[in-house]
Amino acid sequence: MSGSGLLKCWQDVPPGTVTFGATSREVETGLWRSMRPVLDAAKCVSCLKCWLQCPDASITTDSDARVTGIDFFFCKGCGVCAKVCPAGAISMCPESDFLSAPAEASRGASPGKAGELFGA
Repeated sequence: MSGSGLLKCWQDVPPGTVTFGATSREVETGLWRSMRPVLDAAKCVSCLKCWLQCPDASITTDSDARVTGIDFFFCKGCGVCAKVCPAGAISMCPESDFLSAPAEASRGASPGKAGELFGA
């Protein structure tokens, strides 16, 4: 390690301190969100542009390929879905507007915490 106490590169990291990655299906990336997409089902025409463009595969559909909602477990709030929606059925709202709402995506222990994933 360098004399200043700051890690300069990967060689400065002591062995055994780097945690292993996890698959995207195990990490609750929705915790990173500051803006939340809100779907107005009455306006939605199920063109699936939002489903196709979502980088997190957070748009949910039914067996008839109709948009049914948004999986907030993975949604990072990037707003791509709202931008590509031709019907204006998705709007972006500050996550702080929803702080009193219960968590929609309860999938057991919080998988967004690396310590729980790796037994720490």
